[in-house]
Amino acid sequence: MTNHYKFCTLEKRDHIWIVTINRPDALNALHPPTNYELESVFNDFDTDKNAWVAILTGAGNQSFSVGHDLKYQASGAKVTIPKTGFAGLTARFDLDKPVIAAVNGFAMGGGFEIALACDLIVADQRAQFALPEPRVGLAALAGGIHRLSRQIGQKQAMDMLLTARKVGAEEGQRMGFVNRIVSVTDNTTVVDEAVKVAEQMILCSPVSLQMTKQMQRQGADLADLETAVSYRYEAIDTLLSSNDFIEGPAAFAEKRAPKWSGS
Repeated sequence: MTNHYKFCTLEKRDHIWIVTINRPDALNALHPPTNYELESVFNDFDTDKNAWVAILTGAGNQSFSVGHDLKYQASGAKVTIPKTGFAGLTARFDLDKPVIAAVNGFAMGGGFEIALACDLIVADQRAQFALPEPRVGLAALAGGIHRLSRQIGQKQAMDMLLTARKVGAEEGQRMGFVNRIVSVTDNTTVVDEAVKVAEQMILCSPVSLQMTKQMQRQGADLADLETAVSYRYEAIDTLLSSNDFIEGPAAFAEKRAPKWSGS
């Protein structure tokens, strides 16, 4: 089932949602109406118990997103950003469900910041990543400065941040922010590959995945490894009291596939 919004589309495949930024003529640049639409979609994703994994991509084969729509801003139109940030993701810090960025083409500025806000990045071999804001007198204020440093280390991040240079998919994988690359010679698309990853995820208990993501996020803020491991997370109680906690071992003992309820 596919839902068509004005600036994005939503395809639901069982427990997987495929969200597509649909402004290909603008290289999927983000203006306020797009951001607010995407915020609404991800609000629904967060609360829908049947939605377990989301994939975010861009329409066409040229661009995932080139970020903030500078032409829209230059026109004098009022620019506002939802409280959850670009695409409803860059300032959303309480989403425990996995989100995969399927990057086709350019992921520039806010577009790269959106991809960094996702849990995994699957990239087309021709994908290009950059935070070029300093070249137009701006800065990567939607989390890019901080997320990039945390994900690939300070020195490599400063190389990108202080030069505003473009980085290809293969270099991005070596740096550590790209998880998988789809070759141009493969008979598959970046979304197809992202769906394969999502299908691996939904073989797992959605409760386990959400608790894992929550604990990883909270643990990253703690002082050291020992503190992070020994900390008493509320997520553990949620997992231990879930139906999935019973179903998983039962399915293993009965040699069958588990029937996850997500509760």
